[in-house]
Amino acid sequence: MEHWFYILPFVVAAMAVFVVHPSLVKIAHMKSIVDNPDARKLNKVPVPVLGGVAVFFGIMFSLSIAGYYIDGMNIQFELIIAMMIMLYTGVGDDILQLSPRLRFALQIFVVCLMMFLCGIYIDDFHGLWGVGELPWYVAVALTIFSCVGIINSINLIDGVDGLCSGYGVFASMMFAVCFMLMGDVSYAVLAFAVAGAIFPFMLHNMFGEKYKMFLGDGGSLVLGFICSLYVMRIIQSGDDVVSGSTISFTLAVLSIPVFDTVRVMVARIINHRSPFSPDKTHLHHMFISLGYSHVITAINIIMLNGAIVLIWHMCNLLHLSPEVQLYVTIASGLLATSGLYYGVAYLEKNKPERYAALQRFAQKYTIHRTGVLVKIQNFLDR
Repeated sequence: MEHWFYILPFVVAAMAVFVVHPSLVKIAHMKSIVDNPDARKLNKVPVPVLGGVAVFFGIMFSLSIAGYYIDGMNIQFELIIAMMIMLYTGVGDDILQLSPRLRFALQIFVVCLMMFLCGIYIDDFHGLWGVGELPWYVAVALTIFSCVGIINSINLIDGVDGLCSGYGVFASMMFAVCFMLMGDVSYAVLAFAVAGAIFPFMLHNMFGEKYKMFLGDGGSLVLGFICSLYVMRIIQSGDDVVSGSTISFTLAVLSIPVFDTVRVMVARIINHRSPFSPDKTHLHHMFISLGYSHVITAINIIMLNGAIVLIWHMCNLLHLSPEVQLYVTIASGLLATSGLYYGVAYLEKNKPERYAALQRFAQKYTIHRTGVLVKIQNFLDR
């Protein structure tokens, strides 16, 4: 299939979301399906949280259209059901505040659907550390652990305007190109559709005002499940596109959400708190404290993640072993999350003059809504 054909799912999904987005914002306001501000949250006014519904509609609409003109489309029905379960779980949590146990049970359930009904799981390390095919019980346990971890790491970065949606576009485009080069038509179409569905939502979230809406748990859980699906599909394939370093590649793309979530949870446990207790210790909170706007915070974090992918790519070009690529990726992820966070925290506590210099830098180079940005906002708010 011609490569330009893959752009059509992106365009169709983007147009579908652009059309339904304003109506969903109005419905959310009428029914009070909003995220109310509190001491922990960064929003100052109630904001609608039905973004996940808009994104899911765009994905499904695009996939249905693509099925008519693209040969080889085969996204299993069970995966669509799994995405719907995540959507309902997230929207239910946004409205009713579901218990963590129920959320985890439903996450494990959808991962089991993916494994046992669709046959998608980590079944082979493809020679990493000399390990090949995995015993089934190891494969099942590792897949559940990895997928639930990915789902929750994506959910937990949804803290500032444009971060989760911007990261979703970034990750989906990375995986879309990988699937395209692998010749995996179905998942390339899915990834382009996801990126397209999130893109107009991201614009409203970052630059709009009248129709601003959060992804909510509905959107972040769906995106988290889809990202875990990308990872399982690529690792299971062992395709030569990533030269035997499939695990390193997928970890590089997911590095900021994964390593930042691990850092935060470990710190909470060390402080004798629940790893799921809310606080303001994520990487995006650090950037906000320095004085960066939501938009610049999101851009900075996505660029950090892009830098880690670039470092992995350089290792791949140098034909380093899969083990070395993985070690470099892990070190880069830890440096970009734990190293950066605790480095800035050290300056705040022990070098206040240098921390103040960082704050002045943030204020000097922040983006204000003038010129082109005002025109973008006016277009989005029509």
